[in-house]
Amino acid sequence: MKFFKQLFSKSEKKTKGEPAPPDRWTIGIYSGESLSSLCSNGPNPVISPQDLHDVDARLVADPFMMREGELWHLFFEAEVNTPEGPIGKIGHAESRDGLDWSYRGIVLEAPFHLSYPYVFRHGSDILMVPETRADRCIRLYKAQEFPNKWGFVKKLLKGRRFADNSLFEYDNRWWMFTDSGNHTLRLYYATDIAGPWKEHRQSPILKKNPNHARPGGRVFIEDGTPIRFAQDAYPVYGSQVWGFKIECLTTKTYRETPITDPIIQGSGSGWNGKGMHTIDPHRQADGTLIACVDGLAMP
Repeated sequence: MKFFKQLFSKSEKKTKGEPAPPDRWTIGIYSGESLSSLCSNGPNPVISPQDLHDVDARLVADPFMMREGELWHLFFEAEVNTPEGPIGKIGHAESRDGLDWSYRGIVLEAPFHLSYPYVFRHGSDILMVPETRADRCIRLYKAQEFPNKWGFVKKLLKGRRFADNSLFEYDNRWWMFTDSGNHTLRLYYATDIAGPWKEHRQSPILKKNPNHARPGGRVFIEDGTPIRFAQDAYPVYGSQVWGFKIECLTTKTYRETPITDPIIQGSGSGWNGKGMHTIDPHRQADGTLIACVDGLAMP
């Protein structure tokens, strides 16, 4: 359909004869008692393109974080200018309190675009599945010297332009949501993270649905119930993130219920005035939530 072809990515269209201007994506921190109460409680954004001192960054987006020892570690897409054109790399920042962040450098790059660095623990290993749709596959990486050195492990799936792959462990299996074309949500499962991965019998879960198909952050398990996030890609890409409670998840059945209001959305002004499209929430020891998010500024 015509309007699907008009959906645009984070890079704006070029004016003939001029380089494409960078989108104004930056990264912030939200906190609250629950998903419905998450909001900005400190100075945002916490990471902007100008903080990246070692590259010529156009935008920073797709943040994911994890706690290791006394530090929070934040991984994110850094789209940078190169002589061959813009390309996505994975950047890293650190914080002791989750509010004041220091950029440390680029930790993963490839000959193709990288984004959406979905980082997680598996036993004693720290793993990452960044988006590598330009390579038409889903690639698994393992931290060799966390957080700065990552080694390629294997391709989990190949043959499609898989976007924003979101993995989680639930009921003794691994599950993975992925998108194609901003409008088709697919679901895969495996008994081991390394595979083999099998597509769910109800997959694609959604088709021709640009509002709810593309993953928009870490699958969050609250009181035993997985909640998936979806970035809204129509009529404006990245305007808000929706939540869906997964009521039934087996190898034969999938059923979800939408959460009524957006989890996060553009505020109408400032650093996230135009939109937001990624969230990674974490429950802290005191019971409150902290989440890294991204925002698109108003023109």
